Amino acid sequence: MARKAFDHFEAVSAVVPGEGGYHAAIAVKALGGAGAPRFHKVLEGQIFKTAHDADLAAAKELTHLKDVKEDADLLW
Repeated sequence: MARKAFDHFEAVSAVVPGEGGYHAAIAVKALGGAGAPRFHKVLEGQIFKTAHDADLAAAKELTHLKDVKEDADLLW
């Protein structure tokens, strides 16, 4: 799991299980905030056989993330 911190949010590489495998995702949560993170699938259309492979792909995408908007949307 890779992590990237911003002013008010942190983003981490994540996976979302799906039919036939795993999707790469980025989970966003307010820094110091309670509650569940918001998951954003990345690399739409790609399904990975293992959670490890999906997390590696998500970590690579995380390096391109520039910021997180106030509504927890990703800013590329």
